[in-house]
Amino acid sequence: MNKMILAAALIAAFTGSLAYAEDAAPAAKPDNETSFNAAVVSDYRYRGISQTRLKPALQGGFDYVNNPSGLYAGAWLSSIKWTKDAGGDGHVEVDLYAGKRGQLTDAVAYDVGVLTYVYPSNDLKHVSGFVNADTTEIYGQLAYGPAYIKYSHAVTNLFAFVDSKNSGYVDLGANLDAGDGYTINLHAGHQEVKHNDAASYTDWKLGVTRDFGVVSGALAVIGTNAGKTAYASPANGKFLGKTALQLTVSKVF
Repeated sequence: MNKMILAAALIAAFTGSLAYAEDAAPAAKPDNETSFNAAVVSDYRYRGISQTRLKPALQGGFDYVNNPSGLYAGAWLSSIKWTKDAGGDGHVEVDLYAGKRGQLTDAVAYDVGVLTYVYPSNDLKHVSGFVNADTTEIYGQLAYGPAYIKYSHAVTNLFAFVDSKNSGYVDLGANLDAGDGYTINLHAGHQEVKHNDAASYTDWKLGVTRDFGVVSGALAVIGTNAGKTAYASPANGKFLGKTALQLTVSKVF
């Protein structure tokens, strides 16, 4: 469940503090750019909830952007455990997205698009109490300096919850330059799951990222007030929204 477009988020978080000489003109960007990203994470958390039973995950993706128009598209993959733990099948999440970025004013940027989360062969529609896990959301974001607000709206059922179409997620955050290559990452979000009040919750994150050149590193404390019954792992009963440290090592190239 890709939170922002991963490559763009990593670039903003990990390299936003790099400075150039005042008299150096910024390099002109090509009309079309592509990038790849790869990461190892100690626990894949999406909106505060572990997708890997509190275990590590491998992740990677590809992004394309047309700079003159701001149009972009990409794909992102991660190993997961939750669909199989819920009684279905599958070990992979594939996120496919496209959208447009630009400036509303010199100070305010926008990002709008559509994101589909695909869980190949998840088979949850055959499991009692679930529907197909595949989910599509449309989203819009406004950013002012290091701060942003984003809203995502599900146009399908949400991640296998029955009758959950039109669920919404509000994301507030900021990536603050702390100097010497460090960025402080702040986030708070609220997930509303339509017709599933027990599954609605708030999540938060406090983290720090740093670009080490060869790779980038991120360390964060993540937590939620999610219901322990609604988000307990069927495999071992552990609470998937518990407060915990998350370590990420990543590379954009």
